[in-house]
Amino acid sequence: MAHLMSFLIVFSLLAFAPLCFCKKANTGYLYPQFYDHSCPRAQQIVKSIVAKAVAKEARMAASLLRLHFHDCFVKGCDASVLLDSSGSIISEKRSNPNRNSARGFEVLDEIKRALEKECPETVSCADIMALAARDSTVLTGGPSWEVPLGRRDSRGASLSGSNNNIPAPNNTFQTILTKFKLQGLNVVDLVALSGSHTIGNSRCTSFRQRLYNQSGNGQPDYTLDQSYAAQLRGRCPRSGGDQNLFFLDFVSPTKFDNSYFKNILASKGLLNSDQVLLTKNEASMELVKKYAENNELFFEQFAKSMIKMGNISPLTGSRGEIRKNCRKINS
Repeated sequence: MAHLMSFLIVFSLLAFAPLCFCKKANTGYLYPQFYDHSCPRAQQIVKSIVAKAVAKEARMAASLLRLHFHDCFVKGCDASVLLDSSGSIISEKRSNPNRNSARGFEVLDEIKRALEKECPETVSCADIMALAARDSTVLTGGPSWEVPLGRRDSRGASLSGSNNNIPAPNNTFQTILTKFKLQGLNVVDLVALSGSHTIGNSRCTSFRQRLYNQSGNGQPDYTLDQSYAAQLRGRCPRSGGDQNLFFLDFVSPTKFDNSYFKNILASKGLLNSDQVLLTKNEASMELVKKYAENNELFFEQFAKSMIKMGNISPLTGSRGEIRKNCRKINS
């Protein structure tokens, strides 16, 4: 009888245990309810400031989403990308993937100031970035997900990590996949997360080689639709115009949807790293086709892959710190 009672007690405890996307980190868990008691309005504050920023400039949604990605691929999701250069820190903002293109830092500063006022030294910059990425996705019409929280902020940056770990627009498919695998992500995550290119812009310098000199032989990339290529050449000349901006998804540039995958099927993926998802690997080609015909499937996988990416090597427990200012470590 005693055995039965203890079994029932354990069973009832399990039955009512809260469900959460928990991820065991080295010294603690990330879970969506992390700030429920210490800063109950945290998520609401992040959301309202992100909404204001995106209403002011639609492109900001893609910029905030990209920052989270560029942070997580370097030393894990620890807000190292937000640090300015000072003392022994060389900022990741100077790296090739970030220089002249990473943006949205002022929006994160504004969120941090509001949270420091609401609940000082409580909400990490790394968590702010994860929430801002989710809110940016939702605001542009994409899926929502519960963001596991409890990350802490790094006390250092890695310029070399930023230069080497973040996939580049002209990387081969294999190089991009290897960079994802090093972070514990697979080909499904790669294709789903590439779908974030359904919003935002890219600079002429990021795809110029496709228009004029794809393989170093002075020839354009023939996997790019030629009428689309001609249109792009109009504002992306052989030299000059490096910073000219182009929509990554010219069909619905500010709406989070699956038209990015439809564009790839029509040979109108803007970046080389977009088009190779169709041309260089069978598994990724099948996924591009699936997401192009099923928006719901894409949304579902995008949310899962964002949670997985947000779980890359977080600092928890007593590791790292809660920065008071996202741009510099606490003195």
